[in-house]
Amino acid sequence: MASYDYDLFIIGGGSGGVRAGRMSASFGARVAMAEERYMGGTCVNVGCVPKKLFAYAAHVHEEVHDAAGFGWKIADGSFDWPTLVANKNKEIERLNGIYQRLMDNAGVTVLHERAVIKDAHTVTVGGRDISAERILVATGGWPFVPDFPGSELAINSNDAFFLERLPKRAVVVGGGYIAVEFAGIFNGLGCDTTQLYRGPLFLRGFDDDARVFLADEMKKKGVKLCFDTDVTRITREADGLRLALNDGSTLDCDLVMYATGRKPNSANLGLEACGVALDANGAVKVNGNYQTSVPSIYAIGDVTDRINLTPVALAEGMALAWHLYRDRERPVDYEFVPSAVFSHPNLATVGYTEAQAREKFGAVTIFKSTFTPLKHTLSGSKEKTLMKLVVDSASDRVVGAHMIGPDAGESIQGLAVAIKAGATKAMFDRTIGIHPTSAEEWVTMREPVA
Repeated sequence: MASYDYDLFIIGGGSGGVRAGRMSASFGARVAMAEERYMGGTCVNVGCVPKKLFAYAAHVHEEVHDAAGFGWKIADGSFDWPTLVANKNKEIERLNGIYQRLMDNAGVTVLHERAVIKDAHTVTVGGRDISAERILVATGGWPFVPDFPGSELAINSNDAFFLERLPKRAVVVGGGYIAVEFAGIFNGLGCDTTQLYRGPLFLRGFDDDARVFLADEMKKKGVKLCFDTDVTRITREADGLRLALNDGSTLDCDLVMYATGRKPNSANLGLEACGVALDANGAVKVNGNYQTSVPSIYAIGDVTDRINLTPVALAEGMALAWHLYRDRERPVDYEFVPSAVFSHPNLATVGYTEAQAREKFGAVTIFKSTFTPLKHTLSGSKEKTLMKLVVDSASDRVVGAHMIGPDAGESIQGLAVAIKAGATKAMFDRTIGIHPTSAEEWVTMREPVA
């Protein structure tokens, strides 16, 4: 039997890699990891965590406005962007330390350098070769900005977390969840905000009712939404940036952020050279056990470009560790994976959209409720909430739930358990609600929509 320096060498210290490393080490494997940027990966450093902290900050001005309806007299306070960024940085540094300690306590060797795969059992780190029985690629994804005249003047979502000053006029280009979230953040923090998207409606792949509803709510909050619109050129002018648009018009601003997609972070890792198959987008191709076309090399998380969510990467890391070092299969079930968009207001979903359910199940029954939350009967806000259930008519099983409203993710997370367990609409109907809450609407929707 060949002798290797390590049983498992992981490239990437994000959520998936850290979970796989910790679990594999706890099962007795000798594990090393290389992380060239920051422990915790995208989610901790330039993704989920700082983005939600910014989203909280953007909500504060609404809370100040709403307070008057409840009798509070709060003077208009000033907002200090550098304070938010500095406090965010402190929290991220704290989390970086936690991730490092998790690995240290598990006995994983962490190398803060770039690793490149030399062959099926060798990685090169800092000029020296390290051998491993197995190699795991968990390098995540990276923002992609298309190349066009002036594209170098745009920032990406990573850059947005470290701006020295907040722009007065911000343009967000893109139609995915990152673009939607940052449009809400910039708008909530007081920027004159426009979101451009080349398609007819943003958030493709989400439920159509939710997409339309969210667009209306964002417009009410002041975000200018321009669909079927694209940027052909960016130029620097004396007072900022000028965008030339595909309809011949121009738009002036101080900052352009592109959130037009992320690509698997697989370039220059030596993957192609040692025979690992990639798809056209650079995603690492894997089988059901996360094994690539080279048997000793595995990949999990966003670099495989499947369901690009932190909890999915965590689950894959756990499943791989059990498969490799406990010889037990704990496969990840990718059906009914809940997710949330921390837009303003929040959108959360689990299961099938109405269109997907009709295609898969045929006959479906739809229950939908739009209402003004109790809070806003006094706050003066015109914000409304949407809740929608998609039911397979033949089995009465609830196969989809979609919500737009405050803390939608908190509500959907609990609902995801019931839907994953196979709850029927009759079970929802027999469940007693908590009054007065928005969540009770899930169990009080009785009449299907046409």
